This record gives sequence, structure tokens and C-alpha cells, in this order.
Amino acid sequence: MSDPSGHSGFHAKTLTIVGAGPAGLVCAIVLARAGWRVVVREMKAEVGGRFQGDFQGLENWTEENNILQDLRAEGVEAGFDAHPVFGGTAFDAWGGRYDITSTQPLYYLVRRGPELGTLDRGLLEFALAVGVDVHFNDRVRRTEGPTVLAAGPRVADAIAAGYVFETKMADGSWICFDSSLAPKGYAYLLIHGGRGTVASCMFSGFKRQADYVEATVDMFRDRAGLDMQNPRPFGGYANFRLPRDGFQGGHMAIGEQAGFQDALAGFGMRYALRSGILAARALIEGGDYTQLWRAALQAPLRTSVSNRFIFNLVGDHGWRWMLRRRLVKGDARPMLRRLYQPSLLTRTVFPLALKYYRHALRDRSCDHKDCACVWCRCGDAENHHVAAPSLMEDGKD
Repeated sequence: MSDPSGHSGFHAKTLTIVGAGPAGLVCAIVLARAGWRVVVREMKAEVGGRFQGDFQGLENWTEENNILQDLRAEGVEAGFDAHPVFGGTAFDAWGGRYDITSTQPLYYLVRRGPELGTLDRGLLEFALAVGVDVHFNDRVRRTEGPTVLAAGPRVADAIAAGYVFETKMADGSWICFDSSLAPKGYAYLLIHGGRGTVASCMFSGFKRQADYVEATVDMFRDRAGLDMQNPRPFGGYANFRLPRDGFQGGHMAIGEQAGFQDALAGFGMRYALRSGILAARALIEGGDYTQLWRAALQAPLRTSVSNRFIFNLVGDHGWRWMLRRRLVKGDARPMLRRLYQPSLLTRTVFPLALKYYRHALRDRSCDHKDCACVWCRCGDAENHHVAAPSLMEDGKD
């Protein structure tokens, strides 16, 4: 039988990756195809254990290159359902409607979780096919030898909560920037192939999660004709921090464990995948991981922090201005790409934004008493280091 990795035999190099999320699996795939023996250790019972089949966006605007083509260039085949989205409908807090379009995909709609066709399952199956050894129900308390850390977020700086459901609605995507539905965030509705996800993505107000979700459902029923069949609640969370050098405890950290997450809107999957590839390259080529990720990711990550600070200041009025004056005028993809590129404004406010978020990003409204929010359900101390810092660039990783 031929070796699916394309090599006649593995090198005498063995690496452990802690975490079977997208970053960890992509890192494992690239290393395995280069001849490494890779063991992925995942504490949950199955891949995608944090997710419930909800739709998410694999963004395709921060770089000129197409994300799926980038993955193929690294030998990672998209063995998961990825539906290109060329536009959608946005609403502002006053009910204004805006049609957003692009000539190229703005993002790819993917599902998360253990089911067939999801991003997580597709990457797992491809990793197994190229010889990666994956262990589930394997909580890592100590590692020996070369290790890459990819265990995901450690604290909740933003949460998304809502429903996954079946529907007879036509495919479409809708987003609403209204602080009464999603404080400092946005609400969204995604429909494809008879499946749907509706959610409030909130950066504060976690204690009132249920209220915001129901208000979001009511709004989309009114403005988009939302029709849910067999709805099931779901929730997820994100952690925003800027790594100093990308190492934790002497090991390379990738994905959201390292802090590679979009602080403006939470579109961090592309950063996670790229960081896994960069870590693999550093190992294969003997390169400097810190230099690699800083060259590829530091500028857009810092810009997203500045953008988060700016849009928190201007609130709903700022989002309405962005929709009216920018995103509806021509192709939205180049505009979004410019939004994530450094500018005089974002460079100027960055030190202030970093100082503010270093201490104030985590939501203070949730006291974890009699609370049903996503973080209280999922972010227990057993699974996460709840004292981990947010947006700490100068402190220790």
C-alpha cells in the first residue's frame, strides 16, 4: 500500500499537538505530508466537540488570495462543505436595509461540529488519511518532547448564542448591527440547504444572553421572514489577545490559544489555519516561528484591535456610516480588506486601544450566579485557565 502522505516513510521526528481544532489539524496535516510522525491529543470525546452544527464564516477578504486555494497550495484539501457567499443583506439599528455584494466570495459558509461535512470532521478525516495519529478523551497534563499547543480559547471575551434549525427558507445571509440585540457586536442569520443558524454575537451583557437571543429572533422574523423548524439552542465563545512571541511554556502556540482571533468581528478561522501552517513550516524548515507569524498576521491583528476600539466608541451610528458610505458602494471585498490593513488612524489609536482592552474587555455583567450564558455553561475552570489575560501583547504569553 502506498503511503497517503506521499512519502516512502516517516522521518525519525515525532511531534505532539495538543488540541484537534482547525489550527491543530492543519498543522498536523502539513507536518505529516512532510514526513513527520504527528500525534494529536484532544481532551474531548470527538472532533468539534465545542460546536453543535452551527454555520460560521471562513472569511475570504483579509488577503487577496482565496483561502481555499491557499489551503490546497499547502496540501490541505477542503474535505468539508464550503459554500461561497458573494453578498447578503445588512440592517442598521434603525431598520435601514443595505444590500452588500462582491464579485468574489466574501467568505465560505462552513458548519462546525462532529457531523459529516463539517469543517472539523473534514479536517480530521484528511489528517487520518495522511497518517496523523489522533487520540480523543486524552487530557494533557504534561508533555514530553516537541509540542505545539492548539487547545482553543481560554476565557470568554465575546459569546455567540442562538439556535440551529431546519427551514424551508431560501439560502441567504443577513446581519444586523444593533446594540439592543447584540451589545457591541452584531446579530446574524445564515441559511443554506434547508439548515439555518441565528445568533446574537455579543461583546458584553452576557448575563442577559437569553433576552438578546429572543430579541434577535423576533427581529429576523420581522425583517427576513425567519422560519425555524426543530430549533436547538447553541452557543460558543471567543478570546481576544495579542501574543508577544507566540510561545507558551516554551512551546509554539497556534490558533485561538495563541490569540490569533479577529478582535473586530470574531472571524478568526483563517488566522487559526494560517498559524497552524506557519508553525509547521517553522518546524520543517527550521525557521523562526515568531518572525513568520508576525510577518503574516501581526498587522491585521493589531488593526482589528484598533477597529474594535473605534467602533465601540462610535457605536450603532458608526456601523450605519460604514454601511451607507462604504460597504454598499461597489464591491464590498476590497473595502473589507482595506478595513483590516493598517492606516494612520489605526496606528495612532493602537496604543490606547491595547491599554484599554488589556484590562477592560472581559464582560463584568456576568457574575456566574444563576446564569445560563454560554460562558457559564462551557467555560468552567476544569476546561479553561480562567485567569488568562486578554489582549496582552507586552506581558508573558
